[in-house]
Amino acid sequence: MAALIAENFRFLSLFFKSKDVMIFNGLVALGTVGSEELFSVVAFNCPCSPARNYIYGLAAIGVPALALFLIGVIWNNHTWNLVAECHKRGTKNFSAAATFLLFGSIMGRACVAPITWSVISLLRGEAYICALSEFVKPSSLDKFPAEYGADVLAKFPCRDVPANLTKFRDEVTRRLRYESQLFGWLLIGIVAVLVFLTKCLKHCCSPLSYRQEAYWAQYRSNEDKLFRRTAEVHSRILAAKNVKQFFGFVALDKEEKELVQEFPVEGVQPSPQWNAITGVYIYRENKGFPLYSRLHKWAKGVEGNGPTPEGHELLFLAS
Repeated sequence: MAALIAENFRFLSLFFKSKDVMIFNGLVALGTVGSEELFSVVAFNCPCSPARNYIYGLAAIGVPALALFLIGVIWNNHTWNLVAECHKRGTKNFSAAATFLLFGSIMGRACVAPITWSVISLLRGEAYICALSEFVKPSSLDKFPAEYGADVLAKFPCRDVPANLTKFRDEVTRRLRYESQLFGWLLIGIVAVLVFLTKCLKHCCSPLSYRQEAYWAQYRSNEDKLFRRTAEVHSRILAAKNVKQFFGFVALDKEEKELVQEFPVEGVQPSPQWNAITGVYIYRENKGFPLYSRLHKWAKGVEGNGPTPEGHELLFLAS
């Protein structure tokens, strides 16, 4: 049982596998900040109407955050690797903890942009003020005229109020902006603590040394670049051969002619090979030697994704 817990606990290294992940997350955050600023300048316009303010303010924060979250899930390679894994092989090779933490990896990466959006929205305070201005209790405002109610408070974000309520509008705006920014800073602090704890756990629980993990990250990056580049050339040459067979000739530029002459393509890879290199990959060692990817495992002729007498499953998920 202790060994099983230790194996599953190593899945806590799902997040922040390399500096590339942190750079990517930083770029996503910067892009989200720019988008939020543009949205606030161009699109945000509080209706200043009771019952509408709350819905509009929450929608201004929540709907873009939801959209960014879904985009993050769609863009994450783990999402489609998991879909392929479930479709082709099911989840029989993963424990409940492994599956949960795999989803955690996908969700964590996808949360970068929506959290950034929410933080910037809260620090700006416009949406929060719009949403909650009508809920400020008049009794909390010193000497607030009794004849005014929520309908007037709802107009405070638009500054469309009687002159005798100007000081109350400023006080309400200042109070709500303080609350909004406080929530924003608290959210930043919570996320920072979670990131710190996750990185500490990742380094403590990683089965790999720092240098081997860095090598693995470099290998994955190089394999992906070379695979994409080779696949593009292979598909272009194969397409040229098929077009030539149909028309009797093919119109190629000089570079494409050189590619066709240099790399003869005889056929295509069968579906079982594509299935073997597609899906979620968990770090494995076979007879003491590391297998860094599904392609690497296929090239070495190792079958299956689960532990075997010759292979040791270290339960370390590739980013």
